[in-house]
Amino acid sequence: MSEIPVRHLNLAGASNFRDLGGYPGKDGRLVRWRQIFRSNHLGHLTEDDAAVLRTLGVRSAFDFRGKDERAEALCGLAGIEVHSLPVEPTVVAALRAIRDSGKTLSREHAFDVMRDSYRSYVQQNTPRFRALFGHLLEDRAPLVIHCTAGKDRTGFACALILHTLGVADEVIAEDYLLTNQFYRRDPSASSDLPDEVRQVLGSVQPPFLAAAFEAISADYGNLENYLASGLGLGAAERKALHERYLEA
Repeated sequence: MSEIPVRHLNLAGASNFRDLGGYPGKDGRLVRWRQIFRSNHLGHLTEDDAAVLRTLGVRSAFDFRGKDERAEALCGLAGIEVHSLPVEPTVVAALRAIRDSGKTLSREHAFDVMRDSYRSYVQQNTPRFRALFGHLLEDRAPLVIHCTAGKDRTGFACALILHTLGVADEVIAEDYLLTNQFYRRDPSASSDLPDEVRQVLGSVQPPFLAAAFEAISADYGNLENYLASGLGLGAAERKALHERYLEA
């Protein structure tokens, strides 16, 4: 029996670098290993980290960070083509606005703002996720999908990918929550916010992802309609993704 690949790769300059392979998908076919990776940003990779990515054969990176985020930590790895799919961050600004209105920030505020952010992925940023699937239909793998923390914008994108490949809801939820095990929160990030708020921002929670799918149901009726009309994935495109990213 062949050895199962390691899902999480412990890189020095990036946390939460994980393989989406190995999950049972459509008709019981497994998602191919070493084709789609997810991570936090790639701007601080060491030489050893870059060597790991070269060994994995990573050819493309899909970056959901906004303009200022990209400028703060540019990704410039030789041999990897970077595609910018900007989803501008809104969470910290929204929380600061609440604080500046005179309210004392709490965990509840953080949860509410995070859920609003996930809704915006559907309501305001579907074109960026549609563009990602356009790239996935091309010959760009092995590839890595990331944002700044690799947990929210990236988490939603990866949930959509796994749904498209026929992975069960409970497995998708488990993969999403692995971030809480592997992501190393930057203690200096948004240091002007209360620690209990920053703890929420540094994690993923089931209600966050649920908010995105609630927005899908509200705006499109159901996930199948969103995949078809929102992301442009008809039967032919779905079949092509299955052939490319599921084992025979």
